[in-house]
Amino acid sequence: MVILVKNLGNGIKKITINDPKTYNSLSFATLRSLLNTFKKLDKDNTTKVIILNGAGKGFSAGHNLKEVKSLKKRSKYLKLFNLCSKVMLQIVEGRKPVIAKVHGAAYAAGCQLATSCDLAYSAKDATFATPGVNIGLFCSTPMVAVSRKISRKRMMKMLLTGEPINAKYAKEIGLINDCFSKSNLNKEVLKVAKTIASKSNLTIKIGKQAFYKQLEMPLRKAYAYTSRMMTLNMMSIDAHEGISAFLNKRKPKWKNK
Repeated sequence: MVILVKNLGNGIKKITINDPKTYNSLSFATLRSLLNTFKKLDKDNTTKVIILNGAGKGFSAGHNLKEVKSLKKRSKYLKLFNLCSKVMLQIVEGRKPVIAKVHGAAYAAGCQLATSCDLAYSAKDATFATPGVNIGLFCSTPMVAVSRKISRKRMMKMLLTGEPINAKYAKEIGLINDCFSKSNLNKEVLKVAKTIASKSNLTIKIGKQAFYKQLEMPLRKAYAYTSRMMTLNMMSIDAHEGISAFLNKRKPKWKNK
């Protein structure tokens, strides 16, 4: 199977891209499987947090260039890139928080995939790149995700040179949250996932949706929108339970309602 799903307990599910022979390339088959898996977990009420990683030597090298070269027709290229975009949008627009756990290389659409996740952590020896310019194929779709995380000048350098950046620099510019030794990466990612999983599912869903929507709005519109979302949130059982628990100095019992 190209995509493996493992239940880690506490409402945490791990998705593994399991195609190490192609460095977990994002072929048609892999992208379809990813899309279907994310959709399925998004509808699963027992899933609270999703961790995404790759098998073998690294996270993902991006599109499968052998497959890309064989497509030849304009309509097939468009179908591939549109499918890839659907996966990224599903991650962003889905209800569940997604954490990328990166080791090795996250290049081109692989960098796009890691960056599209809500949070991203990597091993200290991980590298990130948008190297399409090196093969005459500018990383236009990957830059959509990456340019929304880092500044324009830094993005343009990555795009125009195609040179990889290391994990330490990726952290400095905000591409990833943090980096750890290989031996500690899994433990640290699980720690974050467990913390998120301990919160109200409903509150996380409302907050994630509001975060991405307000980013694209002018300031006044963003405040009006988030005021409505906070009002919606305040009408939930969990908001009242959370406030009561805080005031009474006890642990909240979420109903996810």
